[in-house]
Amino acid sequence: MKIRKLTLIPFLLLVLGVPQLPSFAEEELPHAYPRIGVRTLFENERVYAWDVTWLPGISQPYHRHRYDLAAVYLRYGPIRITTLDGTENPQTPPFDIPRPFFQPAGVTHKEEMVRFPEDTPTRWAIMFDLKDVLGRRVDVIRGTEAAFPRSGAELAIDNERVLEWVHGWQEGQAGELMTYERDALQVFSEPGILEYTFASGVTLTEAYAVGDTRFIAAGTVRAERAVMGSPQAVTIELK
Repeated sequence: MKIRKLTLIPFLLLVLGVPQLPSFAEEELPHAYPRIGVRTLFENERVYAWDVTWLPGISQPYHRHRYDLAAVYLRYGPIRITTLDGTENPQTPPFDIPRPFFQPAGVTHKEEMVRFPEDTPTRWAIMFDLKDVLGRRVDVIRGTEAAFPRSGAELAIDNERVLEWVHGWQEGQAGELMTYERDALQVFSEPGILEYTFASGVTLTEAYAVGDTRFIAAGTVRAERAVMGSPQAVTIELK
């Protein structure tokens, strides 16, 4: 009896000891989010925003990241990343917080927290799926400064999709009026209270906790000043 190729190939792989790929096609895999441990923050015309925690004891599915991804890690925790052929990536050592991150679309794997004692921290991040839309950019309004670069801001990532800046505000330090030239995402890594003063003279005070996330539209003009604490954030400008 003739053996069909579809039957013979898995048999040969088994005999030769070659790992078999899962039976599903990449196109059939779910998108990375939503999943267990992921909370939806918001969606607009530029991004999907997700609050992501890797939870212990949760078996996660293989998935495919269908969008370019910009992110900010807010807590380190050990995770296991497994590719479709069953290969496990080696553990990365603890990293500094906050950790800006970028990943291009098309990555396929599964991510699971490594089981350790109960006091092992869980990894936590704010992640943004970047929609495939044209970026907006405006000119700096006369009499104001560009929001970025700014004094004390470190450029961590610069590619064709994003600029990611790590920066903070010092309590009591007065800020000048500035223009956000691009749509931007801001994730707070240290808490504090900020006061915003707009060109009209109107002021607004906002309190932020670690992990608070907001979208700032291109063309926003205001001065920023810390009135309590020394808040820190990662600001992601969208190209």
